[in-house]
Amino acid sequence: MQTRILVGAGAALAAVAAAAAAQGGAAMALTALIGAAAGVALYHAAFGFTAAWRRFSREGRGAGLRAQMLLIGLTCLLTFPMMAFGPAMGLNAQGNILPMGLASALGAFLFGVGMQIGGGCASGTLFVAGGGSTRMVVVLIAFVAGSVWSTAHYDVWGAWPMLNERRGVSLLAEFGLGGALLAMALALGAIWLVSAWWEKRRHGALEPLRPTASLLAGPWSLAAGAVALALVGAATMAVTGRPWGVTWGFALWGGLGAEALGMDVRSWSYWGGWRSGALDAGVFGVPTSVMNLGIVCGAMAAAALAGRFAPTLNLSTRDVLTAIVGGLIMGWGARMAYGCNIGAYLGGLVSGSLHGWWWLIFGYAGSLLGVRVRGLLAMDPPPARTAPA
Repeated sequence: MQTRILVGAGAALAAVAAAAAAQGGAAMALTALIGAAAGVALYHAAFGFTAAWRRFSREGRGAGLRAQMLLIGLTCLLTFPMMAFGPAMGLNAQGNILPMGLASALGAFLFGVGMQIGGGCASGTLFVAGGGSTRMVVVLIAFVAGSVWSTAHYDVWGAWPMLNERRGVSLLAEFGLGGALLAMALALGAIWLVSAWWEKRRHGALEPLRPTASLLAGPWSLAAGAVALALVGAATMAVTGRPWGVTWGFALWGGLGAEALGMDVRSWSYWGGWRSGALDAGVFGVPTSVMNLGIVCGAMAAAALAGRFAPTLNLSTRDVLTAIVGGLIMGWGARMAYGCNIGAYLGGLVSGSLHGWWWLIFGYAGSLLGVRVRGLLAMDPPPARTAPA
């Protein structure tokens, strides 16, 4: 069975790349391959944001959080020079410099709640669903529905006050390349040190890290996953000119689906301007959408290589309901917050935009509430405790 799944994943990836090439040329096809690489890395390293935040808040274990800091730091070392010297390098690397406001704060908070209830963030939903999780397929469907539902109300939340009059703040513009890298190193290093201090305070020592067993079949260490995903982020910036994103693809899928059902989504203000062009381009004409499909194919291939692709329909009522609620909340919140933990948090930080830190603050606050809700629903076992040495 695993061999058939591997062949099927490869065939699906080839079909996606071919359709993307027909729609947008070689660069569009390349995004499918970059997405597949992301899917393999996410699956083999089990690299997620949701579980890492939950473990730190419940158990005081911060390895996953520190891996995120490593990922962000490594990616910045690659993307900041691209943005600073892009024209001289023949690259149109612009990053995403976005404003901060009430809507993005609430959206990030809601996303944080939803990702804990749903059990995965945007990238996590894709790679776990691709790896054979039936429940995460339900989350993905609800995520797409929540995304397009949010766009229907853009006239309301899109007009909420901004802190900086719809103008983003760029560390590169403010401090130059060296100053921006130094500022990021200090901030990321501070989070790393605080998480390590807190873990040692609670447990007496840092948790031993899982080593990489096999590059082909996995599992990978978190560090290996961070390095691979940093290369994915840099490749995405080089090819598309923008940081890696996920949830814009979900909104597009939802908009196309709603239009196919007869809904006049083009009359919604959110889908005016350049977004109307995205609807015209379709599933295989937008880099984020193509990359998302690549992630699913890559994760499916990785699960088959690991011998672990084994979908099951044995879902409880709680599994289904929490998947639907979590997905809907994430979809709604992601549109308000310019994206998810990948597009807004990671994508903002590797662009040198302050809105990435803004997203982290409110996203983590929402995650804390989501963890409490999981506790009330008995979705997690009691946290393990280790007596300090």
